[in-house]
Amino acid sequence: MSSKTFVDTSGFYALFVRKDNMHERARNAVETAGRHGELFVTSDYVLDETATLLKSRALAHLLPVLFKTVMESSVCTLEWMDPERFAQTQSLFLKDSDHQWSFTDCFSFILMRELKSPQALSKDEHFREAGFTPLLV
Repeated sequence: MSSKTFVDTSGFYALFVRKDNMHERARNAVETAGRHGELFVTSDYVLDETATLLKSRALAHLLPVLFKTVMESSVCTLEWMDPERFAQTQSLFLKDSDHQWSFTDCFSFILMRELKSPQALSKDEHFREAGFTPLLV
């Protein structure tokens, strides 16, 4: 079974925005993973967050490429929120209120545990706090 790397909003941003300070590192991480047959996973919440971020930063021209890349990818699966996952995410969000984790972060952590994904293409230290390895920190 191939390992899965979770792709977070900051990971997508670094991949698609050439001026991002981690663009080259993100590209290299994806290329290396591809050579090793690794798979990627993300969530509908991360996709929403990424699309909103790109649009808010006047980068809407990247939206078609983002959606096409994720929706048509053979190596990146898109996981969806459902009532059971929502309940788990809400529980983690409320339980760990001392952390500055967003609801989307908590959903990402739930998915990563469920899918046994130890690392994230992310610049977010929250992943480390939750026990995962952020690849762009």
